[in-house]
Amino acid sequence: MGTKRDEIPTSTLPRRQLGRFLRDARTAAGLTIVRASGLTDLSPAGLQRIESGRVQKVRKQDVRALCELYHIGARDTRRAVTLAEQARERSWYHDFGNLFDETFGLYLDLESAAQQMICYNEHIPGLLQTDDYAEAMIGACHDRVPEEELEQRLELRLKRQSLLTRKKLPLILDVLLHESALYRLVGGADLMAAQLRHLDKFAALPNVTLRVHPYRAGLTWGILHGPFVILSFRPDPKGGSSEPSIVYREGAPSSDIYIERPDEVDRYTELSAAIRAMALTESETRDLLRQVAKEYDHEH
Repeated sequence: MGTKRDEIPTSTLPRRQLGRFLRDARTAAGLTIVRASGLTDLSPAGLQRIESGRVQKVRKQDVRALCELYHIGARDTRRAVTLAEQARERSWYHDFGNLFDETFGLYLDLESAAQQMICYNEHIPGLLQTDDYAEAMIGACHDRVPEEELEQRLELRLKRQSLLTRKKLPLILDVLLHESALYRLVGGADLMAAQLRHLDKFAALPNVTLRVHPYRAGLTWGILHGPFVILSFRPDPKGGSSEPSIVYREGAPSSDIYIERPDEVDRYTELSAAIRAMALTESETRDLLRQVAKEYDHEH
């Protein structure tokens, strides 16, 4: 039985994206929260809540006033107002491909705030990539991007790995990796051998679970479902409830998709459990990683 529309909370995604956009615009304008709020009808606390995505119904007049203060052009002002309108909607998914550039920044915000992530991948996920693997992947995906931008993308991808090793509340990561990722050649045999040994090292962390979904497991639920990430969040430190879980589906070369409707998120949680039930154990996975790494060694 589906979730009734009135039971679906308004989306956190547009207001998170709007908050990020306004925060970056304020910073670029060289204004503090106190100064910016003093030049509008907002209080410092109110503006901070907007920038952190905690205001469920952002007034369009406030968005326009902030955009004017930050000298934002008419086109991006309209887009910001559109996000404010979307934040009021009870929508089960959002496509941000045409709203703002660098839409992956929204995912990075969600990833950094998450308590736990469950991801199914058919290539090595960014959080577990070596420098060389990441560079080869980014270069292949963005062959027309200037060298300087490639370096920035690489630096960002590698910085994300600190979420797994930080001392305070490290991210809990549950990776379900299809066996094809071990054999899909990226950058050569040497690189792949090093990458698989890198995976083996991360799999030893207490907050990381890595299990390979083998070819022989066939199609889960008889479908080609593709990669996905389920992000869950910790409760508000002030005692409030946690943000609802979100499913992220990377959309390159088209747009990224974010799914929020509870019954749809539950469906992906059930799918991940079905994949896990047919996956190798953690011990078997690490044995396979070492075995395939040796196979790459012997290719020389």
